[in-house]
Amino acid sequence: MELAEALRGELARARRETDGMFRLISAEALYSRPVSVRHRLIFYLGHLDAFDWNLLARRGRGAASFHPSFDALFERGIDPAPGEAPQDRASDWPSQNEIERYNFRTREWIDSHLMEMESSTVEMAIEHRLMHAETFAYLMHNLPYGDKRGGSLPEASDRPAPANPMVRVEGGVAKLGQPGDGFGWDNERLAHDVPVNGFGISKYKISNGEYLEYVREGGPAPHFWLNDGGRWFYRGMFGVVPLPLDHPVWVTWQQASGFATWRGVGLPSEAQHCLAARRTSAANGQPDALRDNFGFHRWDPIAVDEGAGFAGNGWEWTRDLFGPFAGFQAHPDYPGYSADFFDGAHYVMKGASPRTAARMSRLSFRNWFRPEYPYMYAGFRVVSA
Repeated sequence: MELAEALRGELARARRETDGMFRLISAEALYSRPVSVRHRLIFYLGHLDAFDWNLLARRGRGAASFHPSFDALFERGIDPAPGEAPQDRASDWPSQNEIERYNFRTREWIDSHLMEMESSTVEMAIEHRLMHAETFAYLMHNLPYGDKRGGSLPEASDRPAPANPMVRVEGGVAKLGQPGDGFGWDNERLAHDVPVNGFGISKYKISNGEYLEYVREGGPAPHFWLNDGGRWFYRGMFGVVPLPLDHPVWVTWQQASGFATWRGVGLPSEAQHCLAARRTSAANGQPDALRDNFGFHRWDPIAVDEGAGFAGNGWEWTRDLFGPFAGFQAHPDYPGYSADFFDGAHYVMKGASPRTAARMSRLSFRNWFRPEYPYMYAGFRVVSA
């Protein structure tokens, strides 16, 4: 009973987080598609509650559908291969009022039956919703500023990029995955140990200032940078500021890998990243959402030597393709969550961004994206032998 009440509170807070994001954009923007390879924003208004309904009510409790077409329309997002952008029109989508009525009915049914549901399934619904709070932020970031309201300008800084030495991580055993006594997605199973030789890793995420040197020698500029008359700016969620050289650069996997090659180093493996993160947590204490910049406290990054932990201030790319651990079994309630992306076309990211919920900052959590996808809040560190 106590656990169920705690999850009821978590679900309510997650709903407030996502509901609040829709209030930050204009009604007209709701039908726009700020990222060409993703759905129009109106899809997400229906998707969050349709997912909850399909998972918790229709399949989980055998509830009779009251709107089968919406159950199907809003069931799943898209991640098309390059060159396969969707072709729908704004007029193809239902009205905002229709979707909000559907959402109200799904929530009313779920809330009245929540105490009868498996706690792990409710946790799945909560984490899915919170993941989409971050996904929606990526998309919203690309709207014109006139379509957004509220929020604050990114932090400005005139500091140079801090020194970013390689620090030694002694060899040891990296513990990957989530043990059986905590919630985890199917790709976090089965927990296992991986031996890792000693290596060097950059003390901080690679900063804008470090990456700027690469751009000046012909490297590609990140999606979040803007060049105006030869001056570089950071394009934040709610405004533009001169490029803060001490903040982490957010890049694609291709750009991170290119920088590492240019520097004569590499990207860390997932096991190396986990070992370094555990050693850092053991030395400096557990991650803190406000200090390390995750958990919805900010919209934009802070200096690399302020949010210096491995969780927060931007996801971190690894060199590893996203794939299953030994003993993987697709979750029966969401069989395509991970397995559909074991395709050799997505890379693992670890850590958390400013828009990652605190409950997903656990070391076992695995995120993944295509190597050319430029819109997510992802930085990187480099490693040497």
